[in-house]
Amino acid sequence: MSERLRIGTRASKLALWQAHHVEGLLRAQPGAPAVEVVHIRTSGDVQGSVPLWQVGGRAFFTREIDQALLERRVDVAVHSLKDLATQVEPGLTLAATLARADPRDALVSRDGRPLAALPRGARIGTSSLRRRAFLARLRPDAVLTELRGNVPTRLERLQRGEYDAIVLAAAGLARLGLDGHITEYLPPRDFPPAVSQGVIGVCARADDATTLGWLAALDDPEARLAATAERALLRRIEGGCQVPLGALARVQDGRLRLDATVCALDGGRALTASAEAPATAAEAAALGVRVAEELLARGAAALISQERAAHAVEAP
Repeated sequence: MSERLRIGTRASKLALWQAHHVEGLLRAQPGAPAVEVVHIRTSGDVQGSVPLWQVGGRAFFTREIDQALLERRVDVAVHSLKDLATQVEPGLTLAATLARADPRDALVSRDGRPLAALPRGARIGTSSLRRRAFLARLRPDAVLTELRGNVPTRLERLQRGEYDAIVLAAAGLARLGLDGHITEYLPPRDFPPAVSQGVIGVCARADDATTLGWLAALDDPEARLAATAERALLRRIEGGCQVPLGALARVQDGRLRLDATVCALDGGRALTASAEAPATAAEAAALGVRVAEELLARGAAALISQERAAHAVEAP
């Protein structure tokens, strides 16, 4: 490690907010080293006009940052955990999961109408296959349109009249001070969020004991348990961000509950499974696998295969 901690991040406003948030937490520790934020351009940034589900491969918002970490050009990588592959690169480790912000998705509409009150044939913007599937299930009449760009850009496109509504992560809007634009928070029961949505993940080299020591203080136990269960589910389902899978794990009264749904892109079929276990590290991953196995037993593998074939989505 260098004499200062170098944090690798994308240069979008939201990514920079996350990186500077981690920077602030590190600087607040007694005796903390100097911290520097390093901007890194990723494949997802370069292919900014291509629908996310058509971008080849996976980890297209994280790969270049993790490579810089492996090459020792940075010491810390800050990600939206939902963008990070469920198997981190060999030699790296998920060193900290920060306290989870609101995991829900949020609808922002141009005229302030909630999802149920949007006019028939309303144009709703999103590039997420998961969001498209659940929108199709709740509003089969809606016209679903691709939407790329950073959060402020998406809001500007909505205000210009390109869409009647858009769907974004509530956490991202709140972090940028834009939650005043939210028309409606979409309930996880009907609109389950992406795996790890709302969690900031911090990676470091597995052999960098000094950096791991500084990052350990940032780890939130409940976020770690929830993310472990959700990511184990996703790893077993082999979904990645290119398959319409939503899941949410929550800790309550010493128990960890995980709810998950796989939905066809046309909204016509959805498979749901739930389970709970003691809220311990030893049980969290097993819970995710158990819920995944239940979904697979109900036909999730066939549903996912059909969606990949129909939409030419590359399997992880």
